[in-house]
Amino acid sequence: MKIFMCTDLEGVAGVVSFEEQSYPDGRYYEAAKRLLTGEVNAAIEGLLQAGVDDVLVWDGHGAGGVCFEDLHPAARLLHGRPLAPWPVLRSVVAEYDACVMIGQHAMAGTSDGNQSHTQSSQTVDYYRLNGRPIGEIAQFALFCGALGLPLIFLSGDEAACREAEAVVPAVTMVAVKRGLSRGSAISLAGPEARQRIREGSRAAVERQRAHPIPPLCWEGPYVLEKRFFFTHVADAAASQPGAERVDGQTVRLYGEDILDIIYR
Repeated sequence: MKIFMCTDLEGVAGVVSFEEQSYPDGRYYEAAKRLLTGEVNAAIEGLLQAGVDDVLVWDGHGAGGVCFEDLHPAARLLHGRPLAPWPVLRSVVAEYDACVMIGQHAMAGTSDGNQSHTQSSQTVDYYRLNGRPIGEIAQFALFCGALGLPLIFLSGDEAACREAEAVVPAVTMVAVKRGLSRGSAISLAGPEARQRIREGSRAAVERQRAHPIPPLCWEGPYVLEKRFFFTHVADAAASQPGAERVDGQTVRLYGEDILDIIYR
């Protein structure tokens, strides 16, 4: 089995602050990256124990969250900004059998989601797909699902796990912290979080072999509504071909193919 892994920083045990840990100018940013890399490596170890023979790690944190020099030697890293063209990324992802998410946070507006946001913590109020609120978990699961990959495992805070279960009910999850608010949480100790992730990722592969989860697919056509905090951000979004300006802060995008719309 070949696994495509997406990582983020805000859902890692011990990482609770945007300003201090998740933003690249935070004084504990490098330490937070090491915490994420430890959880990534634990997940890789569990996958390998379950017989996975190829793991590609996509560093999904905007400024980069994985310490390359500390990455598990059995994995490879997909990284760098700006991203490669989406057709190129699609061709890479389509080579894999299933996907997992490590360090995930809940969508914008989740009151008990530690560092909850959708794509941008500084500009986005919400995303809605066909009227349903979505965050980065649904985005990734739908993107991969359209390419034939089911989401089989996720680690993050309790709110992220709850969100993942609502999207993919059979997904295996590991909660490494409990959000008390957007800026505070109760985290597991690092070694315990990594052990649970190691065990969870291994179990997810074993369950997938025994009882396969299908790729996530929602019926189209699709309307992706994005609401921003500021009008100038909506100005830029509204300049995309086919975009509809709903009001000063809201833009809608339309598409027949989820791959054409989910990351626009």
